[in-house]
Amino acid sequence: MQLQKIQSKIYTVRNQNVMFDFDLATLYQVETRVLKQAVRRNLDRFPDDFMFELSKKEWDELITICDNLPENIKYSPSRPFVFTEQGVAMLSSVLRSKAAIEINISIMRAFVYIRQYALTYKDLSEELNQLESKFNKQFKDISEAINFLLQKDISDKEQQLRKKIAYK
Repeated sequence: MQLQKIQSKIYTVRNQNVMFDFDLATLYQVETRVLKQAVRRNLDRFPDDFMFELSKKEWDELITICDNLPENIKYSPSRPFVFTEQGVAMLSSVLRSKAAIEINISIMRAFVYIRQYALTYKDLSEELNQLESKFNKQFKDISEAINFLLQKDISDKEQQLRKKIAYK
């Protein structure tokens, strides 16, 4: 399965990277109803930090914002389950088919890639801030030196006190 296709199915809800039950069902090649049924039979494996159901308000907002949701999902009376990375990993113990295991491995790789990208972005951002502050200081020092040299009111006494550089 293509990593990009899976990454496009990862959304941010409640400040967490999650996947919807209907997207997971498509990837696992099962009906959404079957996936939800398997999860409900094993709810003790899915604490709130692994899986949660969207509130009516969250679901309504999401339907309004997301254009790429399937039409049949938008008008479904039931709200979707969303799974965090740990919840997706737990799904492999609930859905035991060979296809589910292979898809699960691909999904885990997608989550890892997104996490690495986020960390790389954070590191680059910090490095850019450090470089910016370093060069801002250097440019400030250069600017002060140029301004000093451009001052025209250097007195004759100061000129005489300066160490002369020349051959005698």
